[in-house]
Amino acid sequence: MNLFVYLPVIIIVLMVLLSSIKILREYERGVVFQLGRFWRVKGPGLILLIPGIQQMVRVDLRTIVMDVPSQDLISRDNVSVQVNAVVYFRVVDPQKAIIAVEQFYDATSQLAQTTLRSVLGQHDLDEMLAEREKLNDDIRAILDSQTDAWGIKVANVEIKHVDINETMVRAIARQAEAERVRRAKIIHAEGEQQAAEKLVQAAKLMGEDPRAIQLRYLQTLTEIAGERTSTIVFPLPLDLVEPMLARLREPRHANPAPSTTPSTEPRP
Repeated sequence: MNLFVYLPVIIIVLMVLLSSIKILREYERGVVFQLGRFWRVKGPGLILLIPGIQQMVRVDLRTIVMDVPSQDLISRDNVSVQVNAVVYFRVVDPQKAIIAVEQFYDATSQLAQTTLRSVLGQHDLDEMLAEREKLNDDIRAILDSQTDAWGIKVANVEIKHVDINETMVRAIARQAEAERVRRAKIIHAEGEQQAAEKLVQAAKLMGEDPRAIQLRYLQTLTEIAGERTSTIVFPLPLDLVEPMLARLREPRHANPAPSTTPSTEPRP
């Protein structure tokens, strides 16, 4: 009979004990408040709280992957672009993350959006496309310095997409094509310059010994003879032509003309 009398009390005590028992996982910490004042950070494992006197707020210490919404901004060279990014951060001080800021996730998200616009707005479009690693480090450093008071460590920031309109895409394509043409012309000119330098050196070497010119001429004839062409045109060395021209330039001795004086010899 006495047991049934104390049964409600026993049930209430058991419920109070069960409500005071908390279990925190390895990656969780509990910020405990006692009568509204910060008491201590507990966890992981089994936590006992005094019901009605102590309250606990769970904090996840794992790295949080936050997607920064697409931001419309104007670059330094007056190009309208849309940029979105990803921020990797985690809570390193649960006490500051709960006490120093109301909602640390929302606060970090808003700060990342404003920082993304302010940093990228100071750079040209070419820098956004070619120097992403440097811009990622700049944004991460700014976020990390400002969220340090909230007990948050920003590990990394990655710019995902830089979207521009179709008109600017075509302009960039034309610029890239013109750049490739310019490089091709420069490479061709450098090749011509190097070839000319080598030809001058070869001419100097061949000029030191006349036999080298004759050997080069014979080698050229050998190369031409192997081609299957109906007409072959090759230069004739002056060494072979000059003796013939010299003979032609020599004056000819005139033969004696036949005499027109009548003969005085007596005819038989």
